Amino acid sequence: MRILADAHIPYLKGVLEQFGEVEYLPGNMFTKESIKNKDALIVRTVTHFGEEILSGSNVKIICSATIGYDHIDTEYCDANGVCWRTAPGCNANSVEQYITASLLYLAERYNFNLTDKTIGIVGVGNVGSKVEVACLKLGMRVLLNDPPRENSEGSSRFVDIKTIKRECDFITFHTPLTKTGEYKTLHLGDDIFFDEVLRKPFIINAARGGVTSNKSLKNAIKKSKIAGAVLDCWENEPEIDRELLEMVDIATPHIAGYSADGKWTATRMSIENLIEFFSLNDKPDYLKIPNPLEPIIDLKGILEENQLSNAVWHTYDPIKESVLLKLSPEKFYWFRSNYPLRREYHAYSIVNATNSIREILKNLGFNIYSII
Repeated sequence: MRILADAHIPYLKGVLEQFGEVEYLPGNMFTKESIKNKDALIVRTVTHFGEEILSGSNVKIICSATIGYDHIDTEYCDANGVCWRTAPGCNANSVEQYITASLLYLAERYNFNLTDKTIGIVGVGNVGSKVEVACLKLGMRVLLNDPPRENSEGSSRFVDIKTIKRECDFITFHTPLTKTGEYKTLHLGDDIFFDEVLRKPFIINAARGGVTSNKSLKNAIKKSKIAGAVLDCWENEPEIDRELLEMVDIATPHIAGYSADGKWTATRMSIENLIEFFSLNDKPDYLKIPNPLEPIIDLKGILEENQLSNAVWHTYDPIKESVLLKLSPEKFYWFRSNYPLRREYHAYSIVNATNSIREILKNLGFNIYSII
């Protein structure tokens, strides 16, 4: 079997080789010629896989180490016998970590309590469901909007988009990018959307860039329709809108789901998809995720009201990445391809937290010890 894999997908090298002949290339170097004689591709979202690159190739399966698939022309693949698989839910905990860290930053910067706020989650799949649980643990009121799920499951858990616009202090998007059909999400956040929000909410997009319109976001900020924005996903990546970049509170290079734990899970799921498709009997030895450099978080001497944010930001601080991107937006792709080790909560142990904060941190997934 001949496999071409994105060189920037971690935890593949040394594992994938047992299945056949493997070549690694950066995702932006996947071309019609480089994939022509390959049986399988393991990819990210850097290259679009449609007729222009797949026609005449030997490719039988595309395994994407991502939750989304808007970089794959699924209609073409289905019509031409090219199997495609993604890794749904692989980075849900990582995105939740990103959202939680960002919410805590906004609360500190603008001096409010999250327990007084309502958040609307638009798109309640693997990621949105994790965000829901975390926001409830933070003491927030949570409203859910997901028309496809509401239609199939009933309306008891969900509210319509008008209610989200009317009642929410935060609106966070976690939908796929769909450009047509009943559940179209392209430019869901458009001029009309922002004109109809009532509580001047913060907007968060850690889904796909096209879910919110650059032009509409800029207009909404300029006209004070919204309080601010957190953007991890951008239209026209990596050529992001420089004016919008300077206007948002937090700007990151599409890395919300880039924890080492999420990447490892995506890699494992991609390999499992490969094994299943080719009916292989191999049981690979997966590589281990490195431990964080500072796995103990000591909250002794830290004011109780600062302990939660201190612990979460110890695991992940979005402001550091926001500063770097605003300084060097031309390095958008480089930041993604050279992302440092980031671990999720379960890789850390908390000591010397107060009783009330200890319970919240435990519920988020930290290991808790009373005292060292």
